[in-house]
Amino acid sequence: MSASAPFLLIDAGNSRVKWALAQADGTVAQTGAFTHAPDPGAHTAAEATQSTQSAEAAASLAASIAAWRQLPRPGSVWLSNVAGAAVAQRLTALLNAHWPGLPCTTIRAQAHQCGVTNGYTTPSTLGSDRWAGLIGAHAAFPGEALLLATLGTATTLEALRADGSFIGGLIAPGWSLMMRSLGEHTAQLPTLDAQAARGLLAHSPQHGPWFASDTRHSVSAGCALAQASLIERMWHDLSDTWQTPVRLVLGGGAADEVSTMLQVPHTRHDTLVLSGLARIAAASLCPASGAFAAPL
Repeated sequence: MSASAPFLLIDAGNSRVKWALAQADGTVAQTGAFTHAPDPGAHTAAEATQSTQSAEAAASLAASIAAWRQLPRPGSVWLSNVAGAAVAQRLTALLNAHWPGLPCTTIRAQAHQCGVTNGYTTPSTLGSDRWAGLIGAHAAFPGEALLLATLGTATTLEALRADGSFIGGLIAPGWSLMMRSLGEHTAQLPTLDAQAARGLLAHSPQHGPWFASDTRHSVSAGCALAQASLIERMWHDLSDTWQTPVRLVLGGGAADEVSTMLQVPHTRHDTLVLSGLARIAAASLCPASGAFAAPL
């Protein structure tokens, strides 16, 4: 692998695949994303909704494929995949169609890597996206105590000390998953998707508590407030326990919606996983740095 060849970085989450082309020094040349096609066997609110989602997924994938055709050949691919084996197979086929024989590495969480120490009892069981995000955050905000809140299909919280020690985290259903669960497991509540719910939150009150006057607004706002309340509780607890300023960093597909409900200071950063992948990839050029990843 050439030290001067760029890295293709891929963050395969449960809902979307984000990618970036980065130089060995971490400079990002181009980014993109595409959405997973909905599972044909999954329950959706209506067939029309699933058809629309399929069309949007196909369009976003086509845009990324068109962008990849314009890229120089990368020296290697560095992948975080939490979306399962089927997605891994589709990505492998897609990569082979564009760059046959391109070395591809799927990262795994380590006990220690790129300045971050993993506090999980079994370090390898930490999700690769969470691990890469911790590495990216420690580099982006050096010397700061952090609470990372990633608002995707699941909501994850990570507590990271200023010295790079990850002490642990929390996992909860994400905003969309909460709303869908209510609709699918109750007789009289609607099943809301994120697109519909975003429109409802746009009419949130400017003053006073959020008490909605119809069911759809109640579900949308209630689930967003549940997310915000969890984050605020853990931010306050962490700040009190550590007795030091803690930067709250938000990212993920529902960050816009949940952030409107927050009453504590926060910073937005949506590329922590890709940033962490870039650091892991760069460290691979210097084995003494301790970087390690398992082949795809």
